[in-house]
Amino acid sequence: MRYMFLVYEDGAGRPPMDSPEWNACIAEGGNLRAELEGRGIFGGCAPLYNVDTATTVRVRDDKTVVTDGPFAETKEQLGGYWIADFEHETEALAFAARIPAVERGCIEVRPILEVS
Repeated sequence: MRYMFLVYEDGAGRPPMDSPEWNACIAEGGNLRAELEGRGIFGGCAPLYNVDTATTVRVRDDKTVVTDGPFAETKEQLGGYWIADFEHETEALAFAARIPAVERGCIEVRPILEVS
């Protein structure tokens, strides 16, 4: 089953891009990616820009409303994602514990509903 791993971090606690801490996190993520690719179960991953670059779109009563910023006020913000295909949920949960940002935030693990 394919799983999505949503990476939530404290926006204020995220290391600045191009800092040594950021580069170490990216390198560690690269090692995880190579491991999943080697097993043939990698589905994609990417960090996201900080939440202050977000734009939210809603349609209500046939009217489109575009708002600068995130959809909710929260300390932990979506910072990136992974997708991988694991045979068992226990494997997926063990993988989530290895994603570098887990020490600064949390990883939400959700099975992907395959729609044909």
